[in-house]
Amino acid sequence: MLSTAELRDFIQEHFTRTAYRWERLPAYEVAFDGTEFARYLAGEPGPTPARKQPCLDRLAAERAAGLYRHRVRLLHEPITDYERYECEWGYVPNVAAGEGVRVLHVGEHRLPATLVEHDYWLIDDVHPLRMHYAADGTFEGATVEPELLETYRQAREVAWALAEPFCVWWGRHPELRCDAGRQTS
Repeated sequence: MLSTAELRDFIQEHFTRTAYRWERLPAYEVAFDGTEFARYLAGEPGPTPARKQPCLDRLAAERAAGLYRHRVRLLHEPITDYERYECEWGYVPNVAAGEGVRVLHVGEHRLPATLVEHDYWLIDDVHPLRMHYAADGTFEGATVEPELLETYRQAREVAWALAEPFCVWWGRHPELRCDAGRQTS
């Protein structure tokens, strides 16, 4: 299995055109977030610039170089605090920096059976990476899964076509923003 560092290196080495991510867990336990999620829950005004800006700079540089990073995020009903955090502190600035983000919200969007039941990356449409997580959302590693290439390609096409552009969806849900209050989930 690829560690976090090995996964990052694999993506950097093979990402020459597109990087697609399918995310479906209600929450992730990721060390690189540091205390950002706790700060979000505490009502802080925004992500720590020193932590977020390098990601935004990378996304903008990728777009300027003709690379396209995009994802579909499955959102649960009710939406978890972590999903709100991802939307507000992750996707809002990421989209502005050039990442393509769409959402499939359980209860709002049709969810076909062809959706994959685990997280994955599809790099340059030829490198399928299955993501492995523990029950609490802790990343355990990633595996290159060539036998899943067509499954991932087809699932991506269906998910992308059915998913709603993030900015449109987010615009319809002002109640999910920090200043609208939070529900504990």
